[in-house]
Amino acid sequence: MIAPIVQVASISKSFSAQPVLCSLTWDIHPGQVIGLLGRNGAGKSTLMECMLGLREIDSGSITIYGEDVADFSEATRARIGYVPQTAELFDWLTPNQLLDYFKALYPHWNTTKVENLLSRWGFDQLKREKRINKLSGGEKQRLSIIRALAHDPQLLILDEPVSSLDPIGRREFLRELIGDVIERDTTVIFSTHILSDLERIALDVAFLKDGQIALQANLDELMENARRIVGPSKILQHMPISGELRRTTSADGSTCVIARTNEEEIGALTKNLNGSNDIRIEGLSLEDLFVEVTQ
Repeated sequence: MIAPIVQVASISKSFSAQPVLCSLTWDIHPGQVIGLLGRNGAGKSTLMECMLGLREIDSGSITIYGEDVADFSEATRARIGYVPQTAELFDWLTPNQLLDYFKALYPHWNTTKVENLLSRWGFDQLKREKRINKLSGGEKQRLSIIRALAHDPQLLILDEPVSSLDPIGRREFLRELIGDVIERDTTVIFSTHILSDLERIALDVAFLKDGQIALQANLDELMENARRIVGPSKILQHMPISGELRRTTSADGSTCVIARTNEEEIGALTKNLNGSNDIRIEGLSLEDLFVEVTQ
């Protein structure tokens, strides 16, 4: 097994005594493309900021490429790209000035890629000389993405990168991500609320709940095996179900079980039910699974 490039070991983080991350452990391996999912306020942005050393943790440790995130070398920093949820740019500069500034910091700056992205994403010469504080929210987001991709990072961390983009802008960004970044075996951590976008690019999904990674799995395998099993509590309450993730009982006497279980296990379950027509077994969409795992 290839060693992880990101190792998050039992980290905790609280704000004003309110816990956000609770003894969270997470390993990320080279080439993984992971969609990070969680409800609003679950701590996704906090987790990403802690992983980059932008926010101090209360306990635990985080290393990337073997280095503690609190003390990155310049070489390791140059291997990482980051797009925050809100574009954080030097608003008094122009796009050309901003990119020239970062070009001096990165030894592997890809000038050809930058020029192509600027041209394709609507930055004509006039717009490249306009102060960033005069750009629209979507233009700032595009510029932030260009800055993050410009040095061909080996690890790319994206926190809601398309939140300010219109559907065309989202499509262009995803095309770039699929056609270039992922094709180079870049490791990507991608947080988004737009599940259809995530389904297009993610190989794995991780669900953040109660300050921990509640579930991580290959997306295709998860969608193939995720089931909702509903029936009378008198039948299901004592029945073990393989891969069970969540079980709830309603006041009407019915029980709902969410499980990761394959066709063979479903066949065995059906056999144990002795042909009962009171049990309903159905597949789940990613949206259904998101609701069930994170609520």
